[in-house]
Amino acid sequence: MAVLQISSSICSSLDRLCTTSMVYHETVPLRFKSTCGRLQRKNAFGVRASGAEQQNESDVQTRRQVLGGVGVLVASLAFDWSALAAKAPKGYAAVLDNADGYQFFYPFGWQEVAVKGQDVAFKDVIEPLESVSVSIIKTDKDSLQDLGSADQVAKALVERVLASPTQKTQLIEAKERSADGKTYYTFEFLAKAPNYTRHALGTVSIKDGKFYTLTTGANERRWEKMADKLKTVVNSFELLT
Repeated sequence: MAVLQISSSICSSLDRLCTTSMVYHETVPLRFKSTCGRLQRKNAFGVRASGAEQQNESDVQTRRQVLGGVGVLVASLAFDWSALAAKAPKGYAAVLDNADGYQFFYPFGWQEVAVKGQDVAFKDVIEPLESVSVSIIKTDKDSLQDLGSADQVAKALVERVLASPTQKTQLIEAKERSADGKTYYTFEFLAKAPNYTRHALGTVSIKDGKFYTLTTGANERRWEKMADKLKTVVNSFELLT
């Protein structure tokens, strides 16, 4: 199999990625990530009126219009999230990120944690190898096919990005799937360390100059119990239209 030749810009970005399978980071529990919450935080200062300043009627009217527009947008985003949550399989919670343009399901009970280099990450507090994370990097490619086949892209990611240099890796399977006109490469692999083996799944896609990677997995000793759950996670990942 030919080694994947990735453009220098993507290669340098991939090498900087940090994955939950490689390092145990000091993590900080966060609230559930939603674009609605982010929007409220971003706009909190922009729409707040100052009681110390005298405003004319035009200023007041403008602020009312802004507040009304923000309220409609927040309500719309909340509705989108509620609709997605209603579709979640039993035992799963939903992530909807309108700002970055993706959605997926993850097992209920996993906690959101802050992981350097990841747009979002959740993990089981008792079994830390059971986790899911999403990373986003810029790319000058328009499609996954511009990078190579599913086998080629998965092999490059598994060997260079999704495992520590000290781990032995094995790509088990890689395949292409399509959903709503978008192409995804989904793959399964092992990352073997001296004291554990992580059995993992990943999926990647490209949209609007961004390369998305979702990775999930578990300790090999728990793979039989977790396999179906993790396959639900990886197959639920979709880019928004």
